[in-house]
Amino acid sequence: MSNLNRISVGIRDSKLSRAQTEILLNRLIGAADNIEIESFDIKTIKTKGDIYNTQRLDRIGGKGLFIKEIEQNIINCNIDVGVHSMKDVPVIESTEDLEIICWLHREDPREALISNSGQRFFDLPSGSIIGTSSIRRRAQILNLRKDLKIRLLRGNVDTRIKKLRGNSYDAIILSLAGLKRIGLVDQVTEKLDVEKFLPAASQGTVGVQSKRGNKLKEVFGLINHEETEIESLTERQVLRSINANCNSPISVYAKITENMISLKCEIFDHDGSKIFSKQIEDAKNRYLKIATTLSKTILNDIGQDKINKLDELNDFDYTP
Repeated sequence: MSNLNRISVGIRDSKLSRAQTEILLNRLIGAADNIEIESFDIKTIKTKGDIYNTQRLDRIGGKGLFIKEIEQNIINCNIDVGVHSMKDVPVIESTEDLEIICWLHREDPREALISNSGQRFFDLPSGSIIGTSSIRRRAQILNLRKDLKIRLLRGNVDTRIKKLRGNSYDAIILSLAGLKRIGLVDQVTEKLDVEKFLPAASQGTVGVQSKRGNKLKEVFGLINHEETEIESLTERQVLRSINANCNSPISVYAKITENMISLKCEIFDHDGSKIFSKQIEDAKNRYLKIATTLSKTILNDIGQDKINKLDELNDFDYTP
């Protein structure tokens, strides 16, 4: 590498983080003549979200717990960039000193069901235990099947699958993108339809974060996927505009088709009732306008007070 120093990359200490980073760096190496694998110094960083891996995220600080230590290392100049699953990055930035300089091409954003019996979601027997850590997924399950039991399930992908195979659960729901990236798609029983399980904002999206004005923005820009960036920014703008917590039972999904962008939002109460559902479409270059329009509709229909109350859930586990 002739005109750049070694690039220090901070990531979570997990198989998925390593796999996502490998995909990203391989694409960068393929796009830049003067970059090779030896150009990168990968540093794994323990985050609070990984350390406290049995407690509910919303009780210990939210999904931002998976990125805070990495962000602090960027600010302190211990690393040049951090690689994040953008679903874990709060929509309200903790500091204006940092920015996302690259969005990796979005992987399949759908949810995946893995069941011990090999049965699909609607075929699971009544009383089956489903594991998840997501308040959103919990509400979606209850919206479709109140006859299933729901139990909290934290930990990395391997840990969750191990607990499933140990018969602590009958089925679990995970992000399909993560399973694909670590080569476990063969474990999937069913890829869940977005019409039934609308994904979370930025699900399947990986972002590279650095200090503002970092010279590496031009380098990583070589592999920035514009459509993914626009879709994710649109989804995140909705959450930001309605001041929604990333732990709330809210799904937001934007999809670009040619020069048009569609945007859909579903909001649930904790009992599984769907209290908002709307899809709108506009020209792709009006993506922020479409986000603002949908946000205003949400606030007019259900109000800020109700959205704020969705942050509160006493008992995660559910028994019919």
